[in-house]
Amino acid sequence: MQNLYQRPGDYDHFRVEQPAPLLDWLLQHVHHLSRSKVKATLQGRGIRVDGKVVTQFDYPLKAGQKVTVSRTKQNNSIFKNRYVKIVYEDQYLVVIEKNVGVLSMAAGHSSLNVKAILDDYFKQTRQKCTAHVVHRLDRDTSGLMVYAKDKRTELLLEEDWHNIVYDRRYVAVVSGEMRETDGVIANWLKDNKAYFTYSSPVDNGGKYAVTHFHVLARSPRYSLVEYRLETGRKNQIRVHSADMGHPVCGDVKYGNGDDIIGRLCLHAYILCFYHPVTHRQMEFATTIPPAFRTIFK
Repeated sequence: MQNLYQRPGDYDHFRVEQPAPLLDWLLQHVHHLSRSKVKATLQGRGIRVDGKVVTQFDYPLKAGQKVTVSRTKQNNSIFKNRYVKIVYEDQYLVVIEKNVGVLSMAAGHSSLNVKAILDDYFKQTRQKCTAHVVHRLDRDTSGLMVYAKDKRTELLLEEDWHNIVYDRRYVAVVSGEMRETDGVIANWLKDNKAYFTYSSPVDNGGKYAVTHFHVLARSPRYSLVEYRLETGRKNQIRVHSADMGHPVCGDVKYGNGDDIIGRLCLHAYILCFYHPVTHRQMEFATTIPPAFRTIFK
C-alpha cells in the first residue's frame, strides 16, 4: 500500500467562522478551485475537517473547526489496494467493495482481512478510529460492505440492522437453467458442529430464512440470478440456491463441482440503508462482475 501522508505544503488551511454544510462552505471559501474541482477533491478524499478525512457533501461544519483542502489530485490515488475499494466514507462509517480472496475480519492465523486493511488506511490518514465489523461476506464472495468507524455507530447498526438496511441484493451465476423467473424460498437454517449449514422445511431449532430471486439471464447450462435478502443468515443464498437444485457455480461447500471461472460466482452488488447517525438514505450499487456477464454472451 502506498504512503498516504501529504507534506504540510500540499494543503490549504481554513478556519470555519459560521456553521454550514461542508460543500456549500467549500464553494463559498475555496476560490482558487472551480466548482467541479471542489467536488472532485471532496469525492477524492482530499478534504479534512479537524484532521479527519470527510467525503460527506452535507457534513455539518461548526464554528471553530479547521478545514484543510488538498492541492494535489486525490480521486482514487489516495487509497489503492487489490482487495478493497473505498466507495464512500464519512466520520461515522465507510462503505467498501471487497474482492474475492480476503476475509471480512481476522480469523485464526489469517492476517489478510478487510478490517486490517482499513485500520492501516485509517492510521496512515491520521484518523483516530478503527474499523468495526457489523456484517460479513465469505472470503470468496465479493461486493459491498459497510464498516463502522466507532463503537457507538457499530451498536446503532447492529441493534437495528433489519430496519436500517432496506435493500440488500446479490447476483450469482448458478448451475442449470432456472425455469421460474421470480420466486421466494423460505425455510429454517441451522449450523452443525462442522460449520455446515443445513436447511429444513420445518423448524429445526435454527433461524428462519427468506430469499427472493429474479432471473436476469439464462443459457442451457447456467442462469444469472439476482437474490434479495429478506433475512440475512449465514450462507443463506448458497444453501437456498442448492435447495432449488441450482447451486452457485464455484461453491465447493454446497455446490456440485460446477466451477466455470475459478471463483465462487456470488457478488453483493446492491446495499441500501438509512445512515445510523444522520438518517439519510444511503444507496450503493456496483456493476455485475464482467466475468459473470461473459458466460451469457
